[in-house]
Amino acid sequence: MKQHKSIGAADAYRKEALEQIPRLLSLMDRNPFSPTYGCADRTYWLDKAIDFPSSIMQYSVHSLALVYAHDFQGNDYYHQPKIREWILASISFWEKIQKNDGSFDEFYPNERGWAGPTGFLLYAMLSAHELLGNEFPSERKESFFNACRKAALYLAKYDEHGILANHHAMALLPIYYASITLKEDVLLYNFGEKLDYLLGLQSKEGWFLEYDGADLGYLSATISFLTKLITLLSRDARHGEWKKKIEECIPRAIDFASYFAYPNGYYAGTMGSRQTLHFYPHGFELWGRKNDKAAGVADWLAKGLSEGALVPPSIMPDRYVAYRVNEFLQSYLDAFPRNTGKIGRLPWKEKPFIQFFPEAKMGIKNTLSYYAAINLAKGGVLKLFDKKSGKLFANDCGVLLEDKEGNTLTSQWIDPTYRVEFSPEGCTVSGLMHVWVTELPTPLKMMVLRSALITLGESTRLAYKIKGKIRERIILKNKAVPISFQRNITWEKSGCHISDHIDAREYPSSFLRGRVGDEFSIRYVPQSLYFQGQELNVEGRWLTQGEIEAFNQKKEATIEQTIGIGIPHVTPTKTRGGKRE
Repeated sequence: MKQHKSIGAADAYRKEALEQIPRLLSLMDRNPFSPTYGCADRTYWLDKAIDFPSSIMQYSVHSLALVYAHDFQGNDYYHQPKIREWILASISFWEKIQKNDGSFDEFYPNERGWAGPTGFLLYAMLSAHELLGNEFPSERKESFFNACRKAALYLAKYDEHGILANHHAMALLPIYYASITLKEDVLLYNFGEKLDYLLGLQSKEGWFLEYDGADLGYLSATISFLTKLITLLSRDARHGEWKKKIEECIPRAIDFASYFAYPNGYYAGTMGSRQTLHFYPHGFELWGRKNDKAAGVADWLAKGLSEGALVPPSIMPDRYVAYRVNEFLQSYLDAFPRNTGKIGRLPWKEKPFIQFFPEAKMGIKNTLSYYAAINLAKGGVLKLFDKKSGKLFANDCGVLLEDKEGNTLTSQWIDPTYRVEFSPEGCTVSGLMHVWVTELPTPLKMMVLRSALITLGESTRLAYKIKGKIRERIILKNKAVPISFQRNITWEKSGCHISDHIDAREYPSSFLRGRVGDEFSIRYVPQSLYFQGQELNVEGRWLTQGEIEAFNQKKEATIEQTIGIGIPHVTPTKTRGGKRE
């Protein structure tokens, strides 16, 4: 193939991805005499610290196939015979661990995951097969195609607990890929219905539903997966109607995402429903050829990546590193030309404006001096950026309280009963605080769970019910408590004024400590909570012992802050109901 050359900011994708190929290979059993030859889960085959191989680790096969098939700067893996053998070994192990119903396990035995991991893996395997081309052994195709067929039928037949738009997009992508690879239209028997369901998850504001709100990191993933699907749909003129539907929805999604490409080169974060920080650039790079806004987002965030922003593969755990590597490689290989002069301006670079998205309950305040983003649906999570320096100068994720029983209570939760208002002068959110529910494994819990999985999990139907219960318990479980809060934000010339009123008069317990502001998130999401350098620029404020004592006495307090450019971090102005008054 023709050698690719560096293309401006997009070259950061290449550098970040290539640095992780040795890591991916180190995770794989590369001994052909080993019974786990091709297994990419080092914790299983070498450490022997878990009792089953997590199938999602085989996702690295896509990255290996990309570096094997494409000749570009710094790629020492191009057409290396050993890389080809390890790709085939990884595919063989993938076939070996497939369940009878076509699914795969990721987090626990008999999980029988849907899009994650079955959809992701099927896409990776089909792409690896295509990238190898004639170098894929003919004698291996029958077993490989049988495994692909079973996986595609599983994705077509089932769904999953909870609403995750990006998973539906990743299910549709490999279903269609399998249909054209295997030349079997029967795999598309309910494709149109599933596509319409996914498109029905899109708000008129552009975002797609992730559980109970708009999540920016996974929005970029949905854009990426649907754009890949458009590329495949272009191969068959019969499916032009499906292609047209997707092409109509993506520009709206790109436009919404653009508001959360920040002045410091970072993206998303605690602003979203699932607080994800990652950015999937491939869809933006492909759309950047015809959509100025997509080009603007892609170029700005690629520059951010080159300067240490975003979430590079190097800081991701072994389970998820492959997600970034293959996405970055595809983004580099398909990057739009930077010399066209059609890179659109991002919202933060525009003249002052105010924008509110009532369905998402998220808003933007753009002034000459600062750029503010707020999510009222999450209790008023707020980020403020200095437009001159580009730095994040304030990050306030809400209020945290700890009572004497050890419960942590917070204003940060997505609750449809919250009352919100947004105006050019300021905004308000009020409702009840929630208990921060955390679940940690214990030997006894693991024994009970494993016993249930080994027995009941043999049934696909029961496995789905078990997974639904697990998700409800560790992700969606929450409990409102009789502590009301109201956050009022008033926009000022160089920042804002925040007033948090807390009323705990109906709450039976007293409190040990409290904190307002800073970066934190309470929802369990595996692909979140990565460290970012911008965290060092901001800090919250602990309530003083005097304030806690006064709060316990009166069971009511108002904490006020002034946040502005040039004001060191978060400066309290007054605490009513405490000794500062």
